[in-house]
Amino acid sequence: MPSIRIDIQIRNRGVDMLLRVLDIIFSLIGIVIITPIMLPVVIALLLTGEHHVFYLQERVGRNGSIFRVVKFATMLKNSPSLPGGYITQDRDPRVLPLGHFLRKTKINELPQLLNVLIGKMSLVGPRPQVREHLNLYSENERNKILRIKPGLTGIGSLIFRDEEGILNMMEGDRKFNHNQIISPYKARLENWYYENRNTKYYFLLIIYTVILVVNPKIILPLKVFHGLPSIPQELERYL
Repeated sequence: MPSIRIDIQIRNRGVDMLLRVLDIIFSLIGIVIITPIMLPVVIALLLTGEHHVFYLQERVGRNGSIFRVVKFATMLKNSPSLPGGYITQDRDPRVLPLGHFLRKTKINELPQLLNVLIGKMSLVGPRPQVREHLNLYSENERNKILRIKPGLTGIGSLIFRDEEGILNMMEGDRKFNHNQIISPYKARLENWYYENRNTKYYFLLIIYTVILVVNPKIILPLKVFHGLPSIPQELERYL
């Protein structure tokens, strides 16, 4: 048994090293490609809303370390202290005019390529959470998730790519649905990635993410990800 655990640790360490090399290469390529897109957004944000470009928010990273995730500003600066907290509401008044477009197209997430480049994040992994949302996961789930770097995209991000829309459609209290239905399933998905991460799924999740950004309505065959946790009954009609 000890020798099996050592073999698994060596394999995981090798996978993590390879994924780090890929992260550096792809994040550099991505930054070069998206620069023409980012410049008009920067100018637009400087001229509208609260006239600030980036939003830095503390998230929990690998091994529980705290880092600041970089996004384009889409909401009022003090949004977390306003009604709604960290959960975006339907037609949320805290969202800036340009913010609706940036969030819908996921352009607001692009600056996180800088987080990937400096090693705080990976291109693929569990989404980095604020402490309040991470604490919704069980201790065992948190421990596994925090062993790897959080990701710009991942299986949880893919399946809940329109989490706001799902919450809008679900009946009942929005906070309850997020905390008691969506978060537990999301934790199981992120744990699945921890247990099954490899270069195949790394590339597949990147490719799927690009496809969904281009065409959000397309239905992708998730059966290529073997052994995914079954969808809870409460979410079947929305996913």
